[in-house]
Amino acid sequence: MRKALALTLALAAAPALAQEDGPGPNLVIDVAGEAEGTVVIDLFEDAAPQHVERITTLAEDGAYDGIAFHRVIDGFMAQTGDVEFGGPDAPAGRAGTGGSDLPDLPAEFSDLPFERGTVGMARSANPDSANSQFFIMFAPAGHLDGQYTVVGQVIEGMDVVDQIRRGSGGNGAVSDPDRMESVTVSD
Repeated sequence: MRKALALTLALAAAPALAQEDGPGPNLVIDVAGEAEGTVVIDLFEDAAPQHVERITTLAEDGAYDGIAFHRVIDGFMAQTGDVEFGGPDAPAGRAGTGGSDLPDLPAEFSDLPFERGTVGMARSANPDSANSQFFIMFAPAGHLDGQYTVVGQVIEGMDVVDQIRRGSGGNGAVSDPDRMESVTVSD
């Protein structure tokens, strides 16, 4: 009885993850490696139209296929999307330093919070430097609110995200990373 009550209380205290599919397109990611399975992200066209267009274009072109989750920090986030240096044949140590051959995007900041399952665009110190990389939150991170462009929310497969191989050290670099085996777009 106590165990059941403790489990019920723990589940009630866990951060809720919206499971509803909104009007935007969905990004469907098949993950391979330590984590195996499919992650579905509802993309927020209304909040970040240019960034969503970029992600869907790269996915439809197959640019994200085989790209590593190169930076994964336990309790924080998993970052991927470096189509220039995140592939299996890229030079060692370069993952996370590239983007795509398309121009960087101007920031599309919103009042959407960074919660568990939120997907944001990675960038340098320049707010207008997002290109192809994005990250998925393991936990809320209010310090990112209004500082990074929110592009979507995981609506299926957060259990897969939770299993992505973690990196080591403060920057979370992953030496043998899980990969986005296949990335497609659905309506």
